[in-house]
Amino acid sequence: MARRPRRGWLIAATVVGCVVLLGIGWLVWPTGYGAVPGTVQANILTFEEASKEVGVTLASGTSISQPPPGLSAEPKNCAVAVGPATQSVYAQGWTAYLSVTYQDSETVSDHAVTQVLGVYPDSQRAGAVFRTLTDGLRGCASAVRTDNDDDTSKWDYKVSAATPNTLAWTASQEAGDGWACHRQARLKGSTVLQVAVCQAGDGQPAAAKIAEKIADRVSG
Repeated sequence: MARRPRRGWLIAATVVGCVVLLGIGWLVWPTGYGAVPGTVQANILTFEEASKEVGVTLASGTSISQPPPGLSAEPKNCAVAVGPATQSVYAQGWTAYLSVTYQDSETVSDHAVTQVLGVYPDSQRAGAVFRTLTDGLRGCASAVRTDNDDDTSKWDYKVSAATPNTLAWTASQEAGDGWACHRQARLKGSTVLQVAVCQAGDGQPAAAKIAEKIADRVSG
């Protein structure tokens, strides 16, 4: 998620450039929308729940149901860092995938929250995906990302916590007036989940709370 003037472009890296390929749907979920228990949709926080954690009213959103292609990175070994919710991490073999992004505006947003879940046939496969994410971030301190619109931006990456099933890091956009995406990932059973809170300010506490709430809903 890169920052453009007044943070106008806030569709997550999981969504960028995939309108034709994957079919993005604008979400018009009411507060407390109903989701079928046991589905990935049921594990995602609603607008109201996410808004409470971030402290702002989130009013619009998008979703996709399969991992988009990876983004171009320089250096090339930073493909995971620039596209943590793309096919660079979520490899083939998943049984369910969902990425949902909420924003405080469709066009000119100051806050965005992305929730991602990838479900695999077993914990071994999910564990391999989680290690790919961890290793990719540990091996990249900064990179230039090119999105599917050929726009480039430079980002710095800092991992603040890493365990076999928990990962926390921040992606800060250079020359972005403080714009950063505060990210959390969890490995729970056969699910690899991620949360990104993007804003000019410290979104890490909110990202951690949202990640924990999702993890609590995911069956082991």
